Amino acid sequence: MVDLSSLQAEDLQGLSPGVVTELATRLLAELKVRTVQAERDAKTIRFKDAKLEKITFELARLKAWKFGAHTERLNAEQRQMFETTAAEDEADLAAQLAALQGHDTSAVGAPSSRPKTQPRRKPLPDHLRRVDHHHEPADTTCGCGQPMTRVGEDVSERLDVIPAEFFVHRHIRGKWACRCCQTLVQEPVDPQIIDKGMPTAGLVAHTLVGRFIDHLPYYRLEQINARSGVVTPRATLASWSGAAGAALAPLYDAHRAFILGTRVLHADETPVSLLDPGAGKTRKAYVWAYARGVFDKIPGVVYDFCVSRAARHPVAFLRGWSGTLTCDDYGAYDVVFKLEDRVEAGCMAHARRRFDELLKAGASAIAAPALQRIAALYRIEHEVATVTTGERLEARGERSRPLWNALHAWMIAERRKVPDGGGAAAALDYSLNRWKALGHFLEDGDVSIDNNHCENLIRPWAMGRKAWLFAGSELAGQRAAVVMSLLHSAKLHGHDPWVYLKDVLERLPMHPNHRIDELLPHRWTPTR
Repeated sequence: MVDLSSLQAEDLQGLSPGVVTELATRLLAELKVRTVQAERDAKTIRFKDAKLEKITFELARLKAWKFGAHTERLNAEQRQMFETTAAEDEADLAAQLAALQGHDTSAVGAPSSRPKTQPRRKPLPDHLRRVDHHHEPADTTCGCGQPMTRVGEDVSERLDVIPAEFFVHRHIRGKWACRCCQTLVQEPVDPQIIDKGMPTAGLVAHTLVGRFIDHLPYYRLEQINARSGVVTPRATLASWSGAAGAALAPLYDAHRAFILGTRVLHADETPVSLLDPGAGKTRKAYVWAYARGVFDKIPGVVYDFCVSRAARHPVAFLRGWSGTLTCDDYGAYDVVFKLEDRVEAGCMAHARRRFDELLKAGASAIAAPALQRIAALYRIEHEVATVTTGERLEARGERSRPLWNALHAWMIAERRKVPDGGGAAAALDYSLNRWKALGHFLEDGDVSIDNNHCENLIRPWAMGRKAWLFAGSELAGQRAAVVMSLLHSAKLHGHDPWVYLKDVLERLPMHPNHRIDELLPHRWTPTR
């Protein structure tokens, strides 16, 4: 076969016209095939380049949204959903990009397949069980015939999981009899949270954590258990929770007393739907959260489930307590401050939010400078968050008070300029009317500038109500408040909720009431 591409002009000399014509025909046909192939390759390269450009742009835009978004643009639930979706999309796009680059490394303009610096992955926790898999060459004799020497090893770790394992505790109590005395001796049954029942304290704790920490409705827990071949009807799971909630009530009372044993409290409330069987629908109830101060060395939170948002509920809960209460401007708190020796501390985040809404809507020119002035105060708060109370109060007096006074003068001046009834007037009036309460953090180093601490601690209820939709009864809501108060306080102290609750449920039946404080989250130590 003649290689037409290598033919030169002198090679055609002396050939007959017929042969030249045949060669020309073959050459034209080959050129046509190569032209079609070149066009196809060019089209493929253009397609891949366009797809690479699109994926690269989407990945860059996703990272810009992820790392450049301000927290005020989304609420907490929206931001959490966005971050999880963004993580999925980022991994998807990165995989597509790597696949394209791997198949077409010669594409013009293709970015490098690996960045110069890779973020370091955190090492896996030391307490996890390790299963070693050894990988050695089948033959360690060199090609030269000499035996090879092991000079080291590379260790890589991959994380695995085994789904929850159900197992059975068999308690075998021997019976011993004296035929002479007709006496029978047998070890008594240890008291349990649920006497004569199937579950251990560990299974009850698992159910409560799934319900009140992971916010799983009982029917989902029933389905999860069924995958392991264990039948636990939702009514049975609910009865376990009811019995455990009743057993934890004395511990909740002691925990409430501990929370109210501080002079600086945060308070907030959130609505929860309450089933009203008589009306065939739900009505609005409220959960009130009370947390020890953000700078308190011993944190803790307690929840109070109430059928309404009326002032009588915080008044009853706080009866006998005096100190500084950080809260928003809800009118029910006015009654709270009229009773006993209590001081009101306002929430600067609420004041700031009004100006942020103005800025988003482009409704007023005062929004941006107001936010800048407030941001300067927050920067100082961030810097003094870890110092002592005295140092914090001193720094606030030297650095924050001049900014605070300047902000006050600026707001008064701007209020004279804006017309009544508008959004700018409402934002300014909110701050000016609550100026004394908002500025109380300048008078007390243990008081926070805002109430975000308590708002974060009440967020589990906002997450839970989307999962289990409503509280079935007032008693069920109160029981949820008991369990969640203890479990979320345990989390504040770094305890695993299941480990804490399992140990508490095991010890409660035999624990002396006068030593109940030993089981509180801030004092609890696991049994050896």
